[in-house]
Amino acid sequence: MHMSGTIRTKDGHGRLGSVLSGLAVAVGCALFLGGFVWGVLVYRPYTVPTDSMTPTLDVNSRVLAERIDGAEVKRGDVVVFEDPLWASSPMVKRVVAVGGDTVACCDGDGRLTVNGRAVDEPYLGPGIDGRKTASGEEFSATVPEGSLFLLGDDRHTSLDSRTHLEEAGQGSVPRSAVVARVDAVVWPAKGLLDRPASFAGLPGGLSEPGPFTTLLTMITAGGILVFAGAAYGPVARLLGRRSDGGRAGAAGTGAGAGAGSGAVKRTGTGTGTGT
Repeated sequence: MHMSGTIRTKDGHGRLGSVLSGLAVAVGCALFLGGFVWGVLVYRPYTVPTDSMTPTLDVNSRVLAERIDGAEVKRGDVVVFEDPLWASSPMVKRVVAVGGDTVACCDGDGRLTVNGRAVDEPYLGPGIDGRKTASGEEFSATVPEGSLFLLGDDRHTSLDSRTHLEEAGQGSVPRSAVVARVDAVVWPAKGLLDRPASFAGLPGGLSEPGPFTTLLTMITAGGILVFAGAAYGPVARLLGRRSDGGRAGAAGTGAGAGAGSGAVKRTGTGTGTGT
C-alpha cells in the first residue's frame, strides 16, 4: 500500500494547507480591518469645492486630509481650514508663509519671496499670459505669530489671503482654524501630494507625509491574503478530485490489463495439463 507524506482530509487537501489558509485569512482580516480603522481615525475625506487649487487639485476632486493640529502645519502644506470671515464652509489652500514671515510678490522673475528669499513654485498653473507668475498683483505682508498666509495654486482665480490684506492680520488665518492637511488625492487617483522642495531651505523645513502609503499597503496586502486563503480550499478540492479521478482511471486500466494476462496463463496451464 502506498503511503503519502501528507495527511489528507476527506476534502482531499492537506491539513497543513488548511491551517495555513486559515492563518492567511486571519492575518489578512487583521491587516485589512486594521488599516481601514486606522485610516478612519487618521484621515477625513473632503471634496474640493472650487478650482482655486488647480492644477494641483481640480474642482470636485476627492482628497484624504490628515487630522492634525494647526501647530503642526509648515510652509508648502495644502490645508483644510474653517474661517467664517472667509466662507461658511471648509476651504482648501496652500500655506506659503507662517508667523513672523514677511511674504511678498513679486521679484524680477515673477516669483514669491519669503523673508527675502525667492521661492520657486512648480505646482502653479499658467496665468492669463501663459507665464507661471506667483501673483497677478504685487503685495507684501508680515504674518502675525500663530497665523498662516494662504494662497491658491491658481493665483489668477483664487480668493485667498491677498483678498483680505486690508483686514486685521493682513490676510492671515489663525493656525487654530486648520482642521486637516491634504495628504493624497484619491479621485482622480493621483496618490500622495508632493512636498515642494523650494520651501525646504526655510526654517522649519517641510512636513512629513502621513501614513497613507502604509495604510494602502496594509489594506491591499490584507485583501490579497484573505482572497488567497479563502480560495485555497476550493482549489485544493478541485485538484484533489482530478487527482483521485486520474488514480482511479489508472487503477481500472491496470486491473483490466491484469485480467487479460491471467486468462492467457490459465489457458496455457490447461493445455499443458491435458498433455
